[in-house]
Amino acid sequence: MYILYGGGVTRSLGPQMILEEAGLPYEPRSLDEHAGEHRQTSYLAINPDGVMPALVTPEGEVLHEAAAIMLWLAERHGLDGLAPPAGDPQRGLFLAKLFFQTNEIQTAMARFFRPERCSTDPMHAPAIRDRARAEALDRWALLDGFLAAGGPFHLGTRFSLLDLHMTLWAAYGLDGATEVTDRFPAVRRCFEATIARPRVGPLVTG
Repeated sequence: MYILYGGGVTRSLGPQMILEEAGLPYEPRSLDEHAGEHRQTSYLAINPDGVMPALVTPEGEVLHEAAAIMLWLAERHGLDGLAPPAGDPQRGLFLAKLFFQTNEIQTAMARFFRPERCSTDPMHAPAIRDRARAEALDRWALLDGFLAAGGPFHLGTRFSLLDLHMTLWAAYGLDGATEVTDRFPAVRRCFEATIARPRVGPLVTG
């Protein structure tokens, strides 16, 4: 059985959606980020970076980074519907959009929510946050245009883990929990179609 450390709307939501979609047995272990449980010695022994998620495999290996865990789970368990395998005509597009999400959307969103990590001067935080917000909205706009032209999902009519990973970040919002989905209609369509899935919806909306 897998053990998934996370809880709430954190990046652990991504791997949890894969585990649920695939019907894989796992034990969720919730950590209270506000209480600092992710910084306790017991968790730092699992993930020295002190962030979530962390996935402990049945063999005892510990994996970090949400998108990497999601892709690893899909490929390990042959979930070709969620991650096009090598040789699939949509493999290149799949990888390109996955890296766009992690390199562009995720990094801007991370700076928005954690501006203190970008400067040792607390006075810089508001300016960093404002700049990150503008960058995040620009990246979301690009994705919205892509989905509007070829959606409703990232791979057209084919649902994949790209839609799950996007839903994770759209659920964070920006200044409001629904700001991203309110601003970008094609993103909202993809988001709503994703959370309509019976095993995914309760994780996001519950």
